Amino acid sequence: MHKVVIKGNYYGRTRTLPDLNDYLHECARHPQMGAKMKRDYQMIVCNAIRTQLPRLTITNPIIIHYNFYEPDKQRDKGNIFSFADKVFQDALQKCGVIKNDGWKEIDNFTHDFYVDKKNPRIEIFLEEIEKGPFDG
Repeated sequence: MHKVVIKGNYYGRTRTLPDLNDYLHECARHPQMGAKMKRDYQMIVCNAIRTQLPRLTITNPIIIHYNFYEPDKQRDKGNIFSFADKVFQDALQKCGVIKNDGWKEIDNFTHDFYVDKKNPRIEIFLEEIEKGPFDG
């Protein structure tokens, strides 16, 4: 199992990553603003991947396990997860960890949420699974 931790306050004073509502707000302002926001946060995630999982390439399908440590319970869990999941999967592909972020490469994902006021972060675990006899 491989682990990546995204820590730091990149969004606002206490948030690790923006949520889906923040992203949609930027898209409503201007489509290019939404694209820029996604690119910027994808770069933060890519830097974490390259630092913590140098030159890792995974060819088996994976299950992605997310542990979100939020400073409080203000944001909706679905909104927190949606943007972070998209950015992380795209970053895995951009960094060459996985070939694609489709059904063959990503078998499933889980997400759990916790409160940690002093150390908000996202811990992501990549669990490689063996291909079954009927998998491509």
